[in-house]
Amino acid sequence: MRNKIRQLMKKEEGFTLVELLAVIVILGIIVAIAIPSIGGIINRAETGANEAEYALIEDAARLYHIQYEGETALTTVSVDDLSTNGYLDSRDGTKPTGSVNIGGTPTNPTYTYTGRE
Repeated sequence: MRNKIRQLMKKEEGFTLVELLAVIVILGIIVAIAIPSIGGIINRAETGANEAEYALIEDAARLYHIQYEGETALTTVSVDDLSTNGYLDSRDGTKPTGSVNIGGTPTNPTYTYTGRE
């Protein structure tokens, strides 16, 4: 019986310690290369989302300014006013902060958002 067990154990094959260490080193190199790449992708996505949010806020201010153009000489409108008056809506419950400065000329106004980065 012992001989049969010994014969079965001799036929068993596995990985050596050197092979396992080589695999761990290779995986470490792959991770070291992948992490900065993933970080760059995340940063670009956040930048794109922020730019889209800023453009949306400026467009809301443009609509607000067009509606109230004759009533007051607007130079600044707060993001809170835009939300309160229905020009901005938040789906996740968070509201951006800041204001939109209205400049330029009456025929060519400019809208600049200043708020959180």
